[in-house]
Amino acid sequence: MKTNFVLLLQIFFFLYLFHFTNSSSSPIISRFQEYLQINTSQPFPDYKKVTTFLLSQAQSLSLVSQTFELAKNKPIVLLKWPGSNPYLPSILLYSHTDVVPSEPEKWSRPPFGAHLDSEGNIFARGSQDMKCVGMQYLEAIRKLKAGGFQPVRTVYVAFAPDEEIGGHDGAEKFAESDVFKNMNVGVVLDEGLASPSENYRAFYAERCPWWLVIKARGAPGHGAKLYDNSAMENLFKSIESVKRFRGSQFDLVKAGLKGEGEVISVNMAFLKAGTPSPTGFIMNLQPSEAEASFDIRVPPTANTEALERRIAEEWAAASRNMTFEVILLPIQIISTFKQKTSVHDKFGKPIITATDISNPWWSLLEEAVKNANGKLGKPEIFPASTDARYFRERGLPAIGFSPMANTPILLHDHNELLNQAEYLKGIDIYESIIKAYASYVQHTKEEISRDEL
Repeated sequence: MKTNFVLLLQIFFFLYLFHFTNSSSSPIISRFQEYLQINTSQPFPDYKKVTTFLLSQAQSLSLVSQTFELAKNKPIVLLKWPGSNPYLPSILLYSHTDVVPSEPEKWSRPPFGAHLDSEGNIFARGSQDMKCVGMQYLEAIRKLKAGGFQPVRTVYVAFAPDEEIGGHDGAEKFAESDVFKNMNVGVVLDEGLASPSENYRAFYAERCPWWLVIKARGAPGHGAKLYDNSAMENLFKSIESVKRFRGSQFDLVKAGLKGEGEVISVNMAFLKAGTPSPTGFIMNLQPSEAEASFDIRVPPTANTEALERRIAEEWAAASRNMTFEVILLPIQIISTFKQKTSVHDKFGKPIITATDISNPWWSLLEEAVKNANGKLGKPEIFPASTDARYFRERGLPAIGFSPMANTPILLHDHNELLNQAEYLKGIDIYESIIKAYASYVQHTKEEISRDEL
């Protein structure tokens, strides 16, 4: 009888601990929920409220903090944990505070409610992209401080605006600023992606966006008339050519020959044509103009010259310039880049962070994840774009990493969520990484060169 009573007490105690650690009553989860509940969705993110929250977290951690604006009403919050050797290049833990818009009516839970369901899933916009990472940085530092750890290298934690709209008023200006130069950064950690498998994903490069608009022009005609080189016919020829190329790239991914980030992706963003009328469109008139836009993502390993030739010779007329209108014939196709990001850094090298022995930061990451009982998958090229590119462009090693294993990829999707168990495990992973990075004292050749400069 006594044995049964003791057993019941033990069960009750473990259930209590499980509930405390895995419910919103846990201060760790509550802080995460509080961050998620701040509506920082574009185009009107509440940067003022999020700044107040982050500064309060910095104060609770006794971190040095500063807030500055490189663009009006777009604050960057920079936190500093001083290292014992300020001459060594520092560690930058980077994240962005804004999130993409959501459609609340298509969610099962309010996008900014940070609802925790019975299975431990936290529903919120930004739960994967990337408020989780920003808070995991801080929670990992909280644990390290509680354990008495003192970093050798200075650790910075940056929270910047506007990544979801290109980062031009956030990371781009930050990377070019005197503030950043004075930080003497040696390595940058930024966001990655969730992994449906047990292996965490890490990214050493990313595809650069080329946003292309192709416009076709031709003489208008009666809706019943058949003739060559109408605007719509010319545009469809371009679209068919693009479609064939897209299919060839996608086949490589489907066959497992290449990863998604290793191919050139092309997706149509909009199609605009027709002659408007007060009741819709005129049905018996073939339009004189038609245009289509394409979101092209180019990996740094791609032959960009070959791609430009393909655009000029196949997707549009070979005799037309791709960047400005060239009127050679009354009937024409004009192609214009809305955005074209270089795949090379400021030194003319492909924007790639090394994943071999030449880059100790990669080896340290692998070992730190392993020490925290995690598994790291094969290094990847990020299929989209992140703010990491602005740091890689300056020749800095930057690694994209979000510790979310066994998690569906739901960034920018309805019902974006992260399970609290994965969130908590991610904190342990970052604790191990930050400890390894901040303790690393060996000077690399790259660091010595930057110090000399």
